[in-house]
Amino acid sequence: MNVLVVGGGAREHAICDAVARSEQATLFSVMNNLNPGIEKLATEYLLKKETEIPEIVSYAQKKNIDIALIGPEAPLEAGLADALTKHKIQTCAPKKNAARIETDKEWMRNLLTTYKIPGQLQHHSFTDPAEAQRFIEDLNAEVAIKPIGLTGGKGVHVAGDHFNGTNEAMKYVKEVIQSKIGGAAKVLIEEKALGEEFTLQAFTDGNHIAPLPAVQDHKRLLPDDKGPNTGGMGSYSCANGLLPFLSKQEYQQGVTILQHIIQALAKEHATYIGPIYGQFILTSHGVKIIEVNARFGDPEAMNVLPLLQTDFFDVCAAMLDGSLSTKDIQVEKKSTVCKYVVPEGYGAKSMVGEPIYVNEEAIHKTGARLFYASVNKKENHILTGSSRSLAVVGIHDDLDEAEKISEHALSFIKGDHLFIRHDIGTKQLLKKRIDHMNDIRGKK
Repeated sequence: MNVLVVGGGAREHAICDAVARSEQATLFSVMNNLNPGIEKLATEYLLKKETEIPEIVSYAQKKNIDIALIGPEAPLEAGLADALTKHKIQTCAPKKNAARIETDKEWMRNLLTTYKIPGQLQHHSFTDPAEAQRFIEDLNAEVAIKPIGLTGGKGVHVAGDHFNGTNEAMKYVKEVIQSKIGGAAKVLIEEKALGEEFTLQAFTDGNHIAPLPAVQDHKRLLPDDKGPNTGGMGSYSCANGLLPFLSKQEYQQGVTILQHIIQALAKEHATYIGPIYGQFILTSHGVKIIEVNARFGDPEAMNVLPLLQTDFFDVCAAMLDGSLSTKDIQVEKKSTVCKYVVPEGYGAKSMVGEPIYVNEEAIHKTGARLFYASVNKKENHILTGSSRSLAVVGIHDDLDEAEKISEHALSFIKGDHLFIRHDIGTKQLLKKRIDHMNDIRGKK
């Protein structure tokens, strides 16, 4: 069976790796950049921007693609899943109307309100800065300010991180409205939730979800959660599927919220098929939903997909034929630590076109997994792109050992202009997260 994966990042490399492990699947790829990891796995690839829908559909038809998978959010918003499906190519990704759960944050909040889905945050959207200011003042400026549409994971500004007080908040509100950041002259403002964030990914066939282990991402560029927000510097997961601060009951709250969202989308005639993830925050009042993304997470996909023991092709088939509830999806009970290698200047202005030297054989011997991201392969040289370059994932029964494996593997990656956040998955940082959650719960 021919499988097409659209996208050229580390998330898509992890998806391609999962597809390639299936004896049933022959892998094809469409990617904007020549990802050397995907190049090795794919029978054939097309270098094309992921939103060039007619060209991708034509390629899929020529290659007799049976199932298509879409990694990034931009082609979902552009309607790639709709176009592929229209041309009788089964697609394990949401159509444009279902993908609005990610691409239109206001619509997402309205959906949760309409169907009384638990985990809501106080929120309101505004086109008038004066009205927005009154709302911000009512919440003592303890808010998160969000453009309505897609901003590459970097458009959200949060009190205490990006601004302090009403005046600073209003500067960004006006900028979002006037410059139409995210595509609309409108801004969504939410109460700032206090707690620890976690990601819950799942497969869904439009009726049922099959949840995967919880993961915690690290958005901050610098150690000890300092510096600007990024697309994610790394992440970890635990062998029991939970996190050091997250109980089984709290995990289940997240699962229930995601299940309610899938059911609500079906009622809105926007049936959702494919991977989905909820970005949650655990607070003193339980689990709250920050946002929903219509795809696997990046880096979170690298934590869970290498652990998938059930044939990924079979999982995709179950999502497409609506039989996911009867599928026993097996995930290896291992801990993982993913750390990204990024170009110097990432988070501001990345150094592009710098060489990276990767000893793949030595990394393989450590037991770690290597996933290429925003790089380009030119004349057998690997060069940095404008975003994150590659990710290394340590896997072990024990989280501490997984972190050590990741660090050992990273020593086999060289370059003059690279940066790594080394504290991800360490005991010190985990203790900080646990202590933070205990303080919020009042267990000082």
